[in-house]
Amino acid sequence: MILIHAFAQKMRNGMPNPKTYPHWPELLALLGEKNVVQIGLPGDQVLVKDFRAGLTFAAIHGLVEEAQYWISVDSFLPHLAHHVPKHGVVLWSLSDPAIFGYEENLNLLKDRAYLRAKQFRVWEEQSCVPDAWLEPDEIVARIREWRKLKLVERVA
Repeated sequence: MILIHAFAQKMRNGMPNPKTYPHWPELLALLGEKNVVQIGLPGDQVLVKDFRAGLTFAAIHGLVEEAQYWISVDSFLPHLAHHVPKHGVVLWSLSDPAIFGYEENLNLLKDRAYLRAKQFRVWEEQSCVPDAWLEPDEIVARIREWRKLKLVERVA
């Protein structure tokens, strides 16, 4: 099972969260995985058949343990998974994985040129930058390469 956390926290000002990846449907189609579980909050866009909303941390912890790997935007899930521990894929755009990420994950950042200047400011001050994200085909290629490396590490 692949676990996804597709959306960052809703913004207090009602604007779209700049940390939310805009190409989930295309990414999921290219991944071609049959067993995907999406976690989120009530009201989130449902991207897969198995959508679980409003879970407790204990329930999410159990799903992280069960998953082959997980894919998430910059949100709480990478922090929780770090303590399970379970490696996964983090999609970055404007926040710096060198500050907020974990080395054991596949941290996918298009270009450091897109990082916001003031990394610790509130997100309501930041607008979305659609060009800051890797395209779905590049993400899938990087995930497949990463998965092959993980298989080699387990065998060695």
